[in-house]
Amino acid sequence: MDALAQLLYEVRSDGALFSRNLMAPPWSVGFAARTPLTLVTMVRGTGHIHPGGGAAPVAAGPGDVAIVVGAEPFTVADSPDPGTAPLYVVHGPDLCTTADGEAISDDLLLSLRTCGNCLECPEAILLTGTYQVGGRVSERLLRALPRVLVVAHGDGPRPILDLAALEISRDDPGQQAVLDRLLDLLLLATLREWFARPEADPPGWYRALGDPVVGPALRLIHDRPARAWTVEALAAESGVSRATFARRFTELVGEPPMAYLTGWRLAQAADLLARTDATVESIAHQVGYGSAFGLSVAFQRVYGVRPSHHRQAVRA
Repeated sequence: MDALAQLLYEVRSDGALFSRNLMAPPWSVGFAARTPLTLVTMVRGTGHIHPGGGAAPVAAGPGDVAIVVGAEPFTVADSPDPGTAPLYVVHGPDLCTTADGEAISDDLLLSLRTCGNCLECPEAILLTGTYQVGGRVSERLLRALPRVLVVAHGDGPRPILDLAALEISRDDPGQQAVLDRLLDLLLLATLREWFARPEADPPGWYRALGDPVVGPALRLIHDRPARAWTVEALAAESGVSRATFARRFTELVGEPPMAYLTGWRLAQAADLLARTDATVESIAHQVGYGSAFGLSVAFQRVYGVRPSHHRQAVRA
């Protein structure tokens, strides 16, 4: 499993909340599903994503795919003016309200998963899909992303987008599973394209995966965290001296090899505690600690709680 796939493991599209908005200008739509990750795309027309918090709007043209990071509400409008009041607020695939939380008029509920003010020949078609995100490993991905990123039409996953636009208006057997898989593909293709761009400023560990010295060592850490790695052992796998490896790893990744290894092991341990019933002792061995005590000491030092308390908290 490559690094991006590992980081997306706890980004869940099961039961994805898709919504479609058919609009005629002037228009503004609020989004308040409060999920950590939302995929936004203009199938037709041009929009401006207003992320809130005084941040500048981000333009999105026809076929562009945007990712909005964070659970805070945001708005998409035809105007860059942040003062435009939303016509309605989307809380879920079939739940739209006024800005005050009141029920919207029937003429704005157009069809399945669809709200808007123009059913026939809308000038703007806006699709959104929301994600649940869990786990310490996936948090590493979210921390690497800006509040709003946009992949322009022509660079993004247009064939997948066209399929999603078609499927979202249907209500056939297995529809939710199809939408979930399409959203997975859209997200992965968009992130892969984004990270390949120079302006993306990807985190050090992502850039370092392409380095002939550090890349192989990172893949070994990700794939085999339980192995008793040392700087010398990783350097030997990379075919360079210990000093050369340690210096290059720290320069590219931004932290020493053993610090990165510890962070990766503890992130995996946190996710195993959350999604499995394995004992702390078993998890300790899976991620490279000799005992539950060793894992507990390291876990409490980094996260401030014992592994058992972390498990109780995330399952409460």
